Amino acid sequence: MKTPSLPFPAPPTALLRATALELFVLAGHALLYPTGIAGERHPDRRPNRDQAAGEGPEPADHPDIAPTDRPPVVFLHGFIDNRSVFVLLRRSLARHGWPHLESLNYSPLTSDIRTAAELLDRHIEEICARTGHHRVDIVGHSLGGLIARYYVQRLAGDRRVRTLVTLGTPHSGTAVAPLAGALPIVRQMRRGSAPVEELRLPAPGCRTRFVSFWSELDRVIVPAEAACVDHPDLDAVNVRVTGIGHLALPVHPAVAAAVRQALEEAEPVQQAPGTTSRTAPGTTRPTPAA
Repeated sequence: MKTPSLPFPAPPTALLRATALELFVLAGHALLYPTGIAGERHPDRRPNRDQAAGEGPEPADHPDIAPTDRPPVVFLHGFIDNRSVFVLLRRSLARHGWPHLESLNYSPLTSDIRTAAELLDRHIEEICARTGHHRVDIVGHSLGGLIARYYVQRLAGDRRVRTLVTLGTPHSGTAVAPLAGALPIVRQMRRGSAPVEELRLPAPGCRTRFVSFWSELDRVIVPAEAACVDHPDLDAVNVRVTGIGHLALPVHPAVAAAVRQALEEAEPVQQAPGTTSRTAPGTTRPTPAA
């Protein structure tokens, strides 16, 4: 089942405004980029020696973790980027009570989505051991969302990931990708690539809930609807964002509010798996897809 294509092109004025915003975001991110080059450092906060050694109860059952405590949120950036892209989104979540916010920088020289997904696997295992949580939420922008989805579907990451939120991620591949002929990992974002085709394979019993944000003005994801999750085995909601482009998705306040709402929905929707759709800004409750 597919999310319907938009019947009309965006008005020229909306495209001009979105382009101006993209240039503004790009300039601001260029200033912040150096602050995110180094990886995050975290103190060793393992709940106890038994758990650090891999013994004792599962992290979710540890008495030092309150049952209502929100799970860690892991941010995963896009192509040729770093954790600085999430500065505003992290600040928004922190202000609204999320205590555990973590970012992973993968090397710009990474040449394979599978390799990056394996790195994400190790990173999440370390986070769970350190924080005492058994599961995490992930927010991935662009390529970062594709890496996270590969981890969830193909590396059994659904055992650790409660909710995966993607922002402008080429779930079905994109027909436009910068330097597509030069870098292998960029070619893997194209339609028909091996990793994209693997994500079309059956995924029965997947425990992760997917929330995918896409914009009709996204000029990196072509067609724009390729940023929607379309898989019969997955519990997925596709959220259409209006009026902004690819780079603005991680920084727009309306998107941040919708991401908070998605993460607050602690349990998967109690219905048959399948995609639904809604719109943001002005987010409405999802309705079953036809």
